Amino acid sequence: MVVPCALPISTPVSEVPDPHLASPFSDFTDQVFQNLRRADQRRWAGAYLAGLLITPGKKSVRRLAGAVSASPTAVQSLRQFVSLSPWDWDPVMHELTRWAESHGPAPTWAIGRAVLPKRGDRSVGVHRYFDPATGRTLNCQLGLGAFLCIGALQVPVDWRLLLPAPWTEDPQLRRRARIPDEVCHRPLWAQALDLVDTLEARTEPTTAPVVADMSDDPDAALFLRGLSLRARDFVVAVPPHLKVLPVGERIPSGPEPVSARTHVSQGNTETVLVTSPDGRQQELMVQSILVRMPGARAGATPEYPYRLFTEVLPEGGQGVMWLTSLTHRRLDNVASLATRRHGTTAAVAGMERHFGLLDFEGRSFPGWYHHMTLVSAAYTYQRLTHRPAPRHLPCCPTPLPQNGWERLHLAER
Repeated sequence: MVVPCALPISTPVSEVPDPHLASPFSDFTDQVFQNLRRADQRRWAGAYLAGLLITPGKKSVRRLAGAVSASPTAVQSLRQFVSLSPWDWDPVMHELTRWAESHGPAPTWAIGRAVLPKRGDRSVGVHRYFDPATGRTLNCQLGLGAFLCIGALQVPVDWRLLLPAPWTEDPQLRRRARIPDEVCHRPLWAQALDLVDTLEARTEPTTAPVVADMSDDPDAALFLRGLSLRARDFVVAVPPHLKVLPVGERIPSGPEPVSARTHVSQGNTETVLVTSPDGRQQELMVQSILVRMPGARAGATPEYPYRLFTEVLPEGGQGVMWLTSLTHRRLDNVASLATRRHGTTAAVAGMERHFGLLDFEGRSFPGWYHHMTLVSAAYTYQRLTHRPAPRHLPCCPTPLPQNGWERLHLAER
């Protein structure tokens, strides 16, 4: 169990900790960090998490340490825990997923992105990336996250760091960033499928559809094909140039595929009532048409059709193109699922503003995953419990022991 701190923040020494305030946070850290091998790692995890919850403004390691301890060695120990200590983040994310599921069913899964701007070129995975949301090319890291949609909330339960080919092909870059030998370059669509597979392995059996924005990925068709092979329903934003086939045409001897943008304009137009996860409703004019994906082999069993749809903008143009396998559902229901994309964006923005998503100072591959794991845990705890930051913090444990590699690294710094 996590022991209440002898010197709680903003609390007189004589005050007795309220067990009802301490218990939910302690129960959470006990479950989520139970697979960390050493007791000192588990206690530092709780201290780091508490620091993320109570520290206002920028969440630098120094400010987190100052919020949870008066010890001058706390900064080094917290930095060592997140950047150097060799703990496995995957079991932590597994437990975080189980804990989140216990707070209600997740009838929808979402895949979203986190763009983390960086200065210089030494942080793992940093590269030049065109961000469609801002219309700018940024020097950044790009993270892909898996979110459980629980009620109106979306909580992150896993991440993948997109590593451009130079980071995996250059031995010096790999060594400097401590990239494991088994990690290789994988495109965005493959990483997204990996997140879907991980969610399927960790969660209770579910038919939850996947909502994702792949509208800027030229290989979005590969992601769609992967979801279809997994029999996983989806509502996915696709590039307007995605090639589709009309329903009823023979494959592959029919006409040439046409772009989604061109083909959807031949569909039906209707007004639908779209409901966002928070209950707000809006009438939208939507065009939709049934399509097939090209690429089926001759003689193969024909694929079930998909529905292509887009909003008709007030000025007459087309909005984001969406493709869904949920052809048996009403269009207003499917269009409402597409609004989950905005919830994912809002969740990432909330982690940036209040949970230190952009404040990590380390540069290594393990450090990035440790940081994203801890930020995700803090965000998920706060959003699903709706509790304020814990008033009584875990006691800061003794400094973590250093192995030979860590001592060398600190000496080099």
